[in-house]
Amino acid sequence: MVLVKQFIRNVRSAKTIADERAVIQKESAAIRASFREESHDSGVRRNNVAKLLYLFTLGERTHFGQIECLKLLASHRFADKRLGYLGTMLLLDENQEVLTLVTNSLGNDLNHSNQYIVGLALCALGNIASIEMSRDLFPQVETLMSTANPYIRRKAAICAMRICRKVPDLYEHFLEKAKTLLADRNHGVLLCGLTFAIDLCEAEEEEEGPEGVIEMFRPLAGNLVRALKGLTSSGYAPEHDVSGITDPFLQVKILGFLRALGRGDVATSEMINDILAQVATNTDSSKNVGNAILYEAVLTILDIEADSGLRVLGVNILGKFLSNKDNNIRYVALNTLNKVVAIEPNAVQRHRNTILECLRDPDISIRRRALDLSFLLINEGNVRVLVRELLAFLEVADNEFKPVMTTQIGIAADRYAPNKRWHLDTILRVLKLAGNYVKEQILSSFVRLIATTPELQTYAVQKLYSSLKEDISQDGLTLAAAWTIGEYADSLLQGGQYEEEELVKEVRESDIVDLFQNILNSTYATQIVIEYITTASMKLTVRMSDSSQIERLRRFLSSRTSDLSVEIQQRAVEYSNLFGYDQIRRGVLERMPPPEIREEQRVLGAPTKKRQSKILRDKSKKVSRPAEHDLLLDLVGGGEAPVTSPTANGSNTADLLADILGGDSGMSSPPPTGQQKTSTSAIMDMFGNGPTSPPPSQPASSGLDLLGGGGGMGASAPSPDVTVNASTPATTAFNKEGLVLTLQVQRSAGGNAQILARFRNDSNFNSFSSVGLQAAVPKSQKLQLSGISKADLEAGDEGTQSLRVTALSGSLPPKLRLRLRVTYAQDGGNPVTDQVDWTEP
Repeated sequence: MVLVKQFIRNVRSAKTIADERAVIQKESAAIRASFREESHDSGVRRNNVAKLLYLFTLGERTHFGQIECLKLLASHRFADKRLGYLGTMLLLDENQEVLTLVTNSLGNDLNHSNQYIVGLALCALGNIASIEMSRDLFPQVETLMSTANPYIRRKAAICAMRICRKVPDLYEHFLEKAKTLLADRNHGVLLCGLTFAIDLCEAEEEEEGPEGVIEMFRPLAGNLVRALKGLTSSGYAPEHDVSGITDPFLQVKILGFLRALGRGDVATSEMINDILAQVATNTDSSKNVGNAILYEAVLTILDIEADSGLRVLGVNILGKFLSNKDNNIRYVALNTLNKVVAIEPNAVQRHRNTILECLRDPDISIRRRALDLSFLLINEGNVRVLVRELLAFLEVADNEFKPVMTTQIGIAADRYAPNKRWHLDTILRVLKLAGNYVKEQILSSFVRLIATTPELQTYAVQKLYSSLKEDISQDGLTLAAAWTIGEYADSLLQGGQYEEEELVKEVRESDIVDLFQNILNSTYATQIVIEYITTASMKLTVRMSDSSQIERLRRFLSSRTSDLSVEIQQRAVEYSNLFGYDQIRRGVLERMPPPEIREEQRVLGAPTKKRQSKILRDKSKKVSRPAEHDLLLDLVGGGEAPVTSPTANGSNTADLLADILGGDSGMSSPPPTGQQKTSTSAIMDMFGNGPTSPPPSQPASSGLDLLGGGGGMGASAPSPDVTVNASTPATTAFNKEGLVLTLQVQRSAGGNAQILARFRNDSNFNSFSSVGLQAAVPKSQKLQLSGISKADLEAGDEGTQSLRVTALSGSLPPKLRLRLRVTYAQDGGNPVTDQVDWTEP
């Protein structure tokens, strides 16, 4: 029989994996054979189980030794029981059926006269107790918690914690025992009692345990404060001393328990404020055990109802941790400060320089935490300093940091920029340093900033042009510059308005065309870059006066009419056809009006939808769209089709929204006005469709859609011809300030649903103007929405609006679900918008 030591030597001396596998298989076979022999020698069985435990650590299959572990438990020898319990804890878990055989052995050993055998049983029960075992054995554990032997009491406390976790109903049996343990003078028993009590408090906070536990423990806070004061002020105690500090483990546990008691309770917090200040000021921070106590004290200070001075003291301790040489301590400090900065921002600001120094730390996790904290520190007063430091770090930062950094700097600039010139320069610097990592959301915000700031447009186009000439490798810079040059090239070509010495003094039209050609001929010409430059080139044909350069641009557009990309090919064909209609071309390609900025369009608003993030690309490609296309619209929640809304003058915004949001969502629109029909006919002629006029019930799509993307709608949806029986029951969907909206739903044999929305002014004196309804349906359905019959409602007036819902595939669900947005102005006041979700009753 090979002994355990020899078996381990054989395994470790194997030269190859194959040799090791052969040794293990041979020994496993020998162990199985020995088990089959039913040897009564406990030494042989103990040796075999010991080898099995070694095999378990190697990841080998050891299930065949489970019964042998149970046989060792039945032995009267302590050595057998010790190894048997160890094997049981390692080779079995609470889901094993064999575990039911252990319950009897555990019950016997819990009543054993030998304290060490009782300790083994408590240790095993605390590790593998199942629900059934917990219910069977908890009375014995409860009794052992009151025994005179401190060795057994502390193990029983930890075992009770496991039992209460498995069976929360048993908490009440141990509450009084736990209170008794918290008054124990033995440090080990008190430590285990605190662990059990903290677990009980956390269970109550997580609503998994009984209520009132924390209130029951709060009267004990005074005794624990005195115990902690005694530990901090006591002299040298050799049995509890760790690096010159008396029982730091117990101090940490007491602080953790006081935190649970003081959370949300002013009286308890005041009771422990003094001892926390004493611990924070008197604990030696030169040793790791002292730092552990200080860290726990800081967590307690920040979690209870502590006064402001004590909170500042806690933040200062974390600031000292940042100067520690130990990486772990610095990481813990940064991690905690990230949570504290929202509570005590001014106190954290004092350590700003130390935090910025951590950006240069060799440890990447420390740099990441310091970076997160730096962004949280930015405010109106320090935005210039902190963004300058962050830009310096961006220059040398790892690539994995750059996407987050560019986004966060963009958000900070949008929120705290001291002026628009600084905002523009900051984003331009980001584009130059990490343009390949800038998200389209930030680019869109940058373009909107330029479009809405006329006084900076000349400066912006100059700076972007000169930056692009220096470096064409950054995608974000190329996209922003291409859009800006295409839109404001006339400002770039004027000359005489340059604001900085380093900017080029004269820009010729050929220079711009040459720059675009260089980009297109480089390896940096991705598909989206080509799309932007294609549209920018078309815009330049009405911004330039040199016919030779315009001809170069026309030839370039013609060369793209057979591009492999359908998007580029379609744009090139449309733009090339526009050259035959010079008057229309100049009207279509005139400057976009500045977009209207709404609060939800800001970078800091709700996360932009996936489709909305494409807005900058849409801006560049859809040059003919009016201002609606420049807006980051946030009309609907996730998973629903865009809201449709006819405007007051009857113009069709549904198709515009469909293009912006990639819509194929069945939007409705009222018939176009006569003026729209005229422009439509002209552009239809331009594309070879002839002068044929469409029938009134199916109006032709507007010229705006013809220049839209492939996802745009080919024709406007007809207005729904909705007829609803007057006897159809009406349900109230909206009622506020006297304006009542009711819906009547009638389903047709074809599976469609006709809805009549009826607005009624039920007030006695109020008047409502600009009343309207927008609606959205799930993507599996299509919605058509007509204009309201009467938008201004005096007292008692009524207006109706018709909707039709059809299923794109299959049939409509039994209950329709709509998201409604009601707009109105009361008594000539500001417009009000309310959104409600309505489900058919």
